[in-house]
Amino acid sequence: MQKEECFYLGKIAKKFSFKGEVLIYLDTDEPYLYENLESVFVELHKNLVPFFILKSGIHKNNFLRVKFEDVNSEEDADEIMNADVYLPMSFLPKLEGNKFYYHEITDFLVEDVRLGKIGNIKRVNDSNHQPLLEIMNGEVEILVPLIDDFIIEVDRKNKIFKMDIPEGLVELYL
Repeated sequence: MQKEECFYLGKIAKKFSFKGEVLIYLDTDEPYLYENLESVFVELHKNLVPFFILKSGIHKNNFLRVKFEDVNSEEDADEIMNADVYLPMSFLPKLEGNKFYYHEITDFLVEDVRLGKIGNIKRVNDSNHQPLLEIMNGEVEILVPLIDDFIIEVDRKNKIFKMDIPEGLVELYL
Protein backbone atom coordinates (compact mmCIF):
# COMPACT_ATOMS: atom_id res chain seq x y z
CA MET A 1 0.00 0.00 0.00
CA GLN A 2 1.34 3.40 -1.02
CA LYS A 3 0.87 6.48 1.17
CA GLU A 4 -0.85 8.27 -1.75
CA GLU A 5 -3.60 5.62 -1.65
CA CYS A 6 -4.28 6.27 2.06
CA PHE A 7 -5.50 8.97 4.39
CA TYR A 8 -3.99 10.02 7.70
CA LEU A 9 -6.03 8.62 10.59
CA GLY A 10 -3.89 9.67 13.54
CA LYS A 11 -0.80 9.00 15.61
CA ILE A 12 0.18 6.37 18.17
CA ALA A 13 0.34 8.73 21.12
CA LYS A 14 0.69 6.75 24.36
CA LYS A 15 1.25 3.34 25.84
CA PHE A 16 -1.78 2.12 27.73
CA SER A 17 -0.67 -1.03 29.52
CA PHE A 18 2.34 -3.20 30.15
CA LYS A 19 0.81 -5.76 27.75
CA GLY A 20 1.52 -3.61 24.67
CA GLU A 21 -1.77 -1.75 24.35
CA VAL A 22 -1.49 1.73 22.85
CA LEU A 23 -3.67 4.79 22.41
CA ILE A 24 -4.00 6.18 18.90
CA TYR A 25 -4.97 9.85 18.72
CA LEU A 26 -7.66 9.97 16.01
CA ASP A 27 -7.53 13.08 13.83
CA THR A 28 -11.23 13.02 12.99
CA ASP A 29 -14.51 14.63 13.94
CA GLU A 30 -16.17 11.20 14.10
CA PRO A 31 -13.93 8.81 16.05
CA TYR A 32 -16.69 6.21 16.49
CA LEU A 33 -16.52 5.42 12.76
CA TYR A 34 -13.11 3.81 13.39
CA GLU A 35 -13.90 1.84 16.54
CA ASN A 36 -14.08 -1.65 14.97
CA LEU A 37 -11.16 -1.74 12.55
CA GLU A 38 -9.49 -5.03 11.68
CA SER A 39 -6.17 -3.45 10.72
CA VAL A 40 -4.35 -0.18 10.06
CA PHE A 41 -1.16 0.84 8.32
CA VAL A 42 1.58 2.17 10.61
CA GLU A 43 4.36 4.27 9.08
CA LEU A 44 7.72 2.82 10.14
CA HIS A 45 10.98 3.93 8.47
CA LYS A 46 8.98 5.71 5.71
CA ASN A 47 7.09 2.50 4.83
CA LEU A 48 3.47 1.61 5.57
CA VAL A 49 3.33 -1.63 7.53
CA PRO A 50 0.03 -3.44 8.15
CA PHE A 51 -0.81 -4.00 11.83
CA PHE A 52 -3.69 -6.29 12.73
CA ILE A 53 -5.98 -5.34 15.61
CA LEU A 54 -7.03 -7.91 18.18
CA LYS A 55 -9.31 -5.52 20.07
CA SER A 56 -10.05 -1.81 20.17
CA GLY A 57 -12.38 0.74 21.69
CA ILE A 58 -12.84 4.49 21.98
CA HIS A 59 -11.03 5.97 24.96
CA LYS A 60 -11.78 9.54 26.14
CA ASN A 61 -13.38 10.85 22.92
CA ASN A 62 -10.51 11.14 20.41
CA PHE A 63 -8.34 8.18 21.36
CA LEU A 64 -8.63 4.62 20.14
CA ARG A 65 -7.33 2.06 22.65
CA VAL A 66 -5.77 -0.73 20.58
CA LYS A 67 -4.25 -4.14 21.19
CA PHE A 68 -2.24 -5.07 18.10
CA GLU A 69 -1.31 -8.61 17.16
CA ASP A 70 2.42 -9.18 17.93
CA VAL A 71 2.72 -6.11 20.19
CA ASN A 72 2.81 -7.82 23.57
CA SER A 73 5.01 -5.69 25.82
CA GLU A 74 5.96 -2.12 26.66
CA GLU A 75 9.15 -2.63 24.65
CA ASP A 76 7.13 -3.68 21.57
CA ALA A 77 4.91 -0.63 22.04
CA ASP A 78 7.97 1.64 22.32
CA GLU A 79 8.99 0.62 18.79
CA ILE A 80 5.80 2.05 17.28
CA MET A 81 5.37 5.04 19.60
CA ASN A 82 4.66 8.36 17.80
CA ALA A 83 4.20 6.59 14.45
CA ASP A 84 1.56 7.90 12.05
CA VAL A 85 -1.43 5.66 11.31
CA TYR A 86 -3.17 5.41 7.93
CA LEU A 87 -6.15 3.72 6.30
CA PRO A 88 -6.94 3.14 2.61
CA MET A 89 -9.03 5.86 0.96
CA SER A 90 -11.81 3.30 0.49
CA PHE A 91 -12.47 3.48 4.27
CA LEU A 92 -13.55 7.12 4.07
CA PRO A 93 -17.32 7.51 4.36
CA LYS A 94 -18.91 9.00 1.23
CA LEU A 95 -19.81 12.65 1.62
CA GLU A 96 -22.64 14.35 -0.22
CA GLY A 97 -23.82 17.86 -0.92
CA ASN A 98 -21.39 20.59 0.05
CA LYS A 99 -19.41 18.37 2.42
CA PHE A 100 -16.12 17.16 0.96
CA TYR A 101 -12.64 15.89 1.73
CA TYR A 102 -9.78 18.22 0.85
CA HIS A 103 -8.12 15.67 -1.44
CA GLU A 104 -11.43 15.12 -3.25
CA ILE A 105 -11.62 18.64 -4.77
CA THR A 106 -8.12 18.72 -6.26
CA ASP A 107 -8.33 19.76 -9.94
CA PHE A 108 -11.95 20.97 -9.59
CA LEU A 109 -12.70 24.13 -11.58
CA VAL A 110 -13.57 27.08 -9.32
CA GLU A 111 -16.45 29.20 -10.60
CA ASP A 112 -17.36 32.44 -8.88
CA VAL A 113 -20.94 33.75 -9.07
CA ARG A 114 -19.72 37.17 -10.29
CA LEU A 115 -16.48 36.46 -12.16
CA GLY A 116 -17.19 33.05 -13.67
CA LYS A 117 -14.27 30.64 -14.12
CA ILE A 118 -11.37 31.46 -11.77
CA GLY A 119 -9.04 28.46 -12.21
CA ASN A 120 -8.40 24.94 -10.98
CA ILE A 121 -7.79 23.90 -7.38
CA LYS A 122 -4.18 22.80 -7.01
CA ARG A 123 -4.64 21.77 -3.38
CA VAL A 124 -6.09 22.80 -0.03
CA ASN A 125 -3.42 24.24 2.25
CA ASP A 126 -4.51 23.32 5.76
CA SER A 127 -1.21 24.00 7.54
CA ASN A 128 -2.68 27.06 9.31
CA HIS A 129 -5.83 27.64 11.34
CA GLN A 130 -7.66 28.82 8.21
CA PRO A 131 -7.54 26.37 5.28
CA LEU A 132 -6.83 28.03 1.94
CA LEU A 133 -7.74 26.97 -1.58
CA GLU A 134 -4.69 27.20 -3.82
CA ILE A 135 -6.21 27.98 -7.23
CA MET A 136 -4.14 28.13 -10.41
CA ASN A 137 -5.21 30.68 -13.03
CA GLY A 138 -2.63 30.06 -15.75
CA GLU A 139 0.67 30.79 -14.01
CA VAL A 140 -0.96 32.88 -11.25
CA GLU A 141 -1.73 31.30 -7.88
CA ILE A 142 -4.85 32.65 -6.15
CA LEU A 143 -5.39 31.96 -2.44
CA VAL A 144 -8.98 31.91 -1.23
CA PRO A 145 -9.98 31.14 2.37
CA LEU A 146 -12.03 27.95 2.55
CA ILE A 147 -15.06 29.30 4.40
CA ASP A 148 -18.46 27.57 4.36
CA ASP A 149 -20.26 30.84 3.60
CA PHE A 150 -18.25 31.19 0.34
CA ILE A 151 -19.24 27.74 -0.96
CA ILE A 152 -22.35 27.64 -3.15
CA GLU A 153 -22.16 24.10 -4.57
CA VAL A 154 -19.78 21.16 -4.89
CA ASP A 155 -20.60 19.58 -8.25
CA ARG A 156 -18.76 16.24 -8.14
CA LYS A 157 -20.15 15.02 -11.46
CA ASN A 158 -18.73 17.96 -13.44
CA LYS A 159 -15.80 18.67 -11.06
CA ILE A 160 -16.93 22.25 -10.43
CA PHE A 161 -16.55 24.11 -7.13
CA LYS A 162 -19.03 27.03 -7.19
CA MET A 163 -18.25 29.90 -4.84
CA ASP A 164 -19.30 33.42 -3.89
CA ILE A 165 -15.87 34.94 -3.31
CA PRO A 166 -15.84 38.40 -1.67
CA GLU A 167 -15.50 41.20 -4.20
CA GLY A 168 -11.91 42.30 -4.75
CA LEU A 169 -10.20 39.17 -3.40
CA VAL A 170 -9.53 37.47 -6.75
CA GLU A 171 -8.73 40.81 -8.40
CA LEU A 172 -5.80 41.28 -5.96
CA TYR A 173 -4.00 38.46 -7.74
CA LEU A 174 -4.89 39.25 -11.36
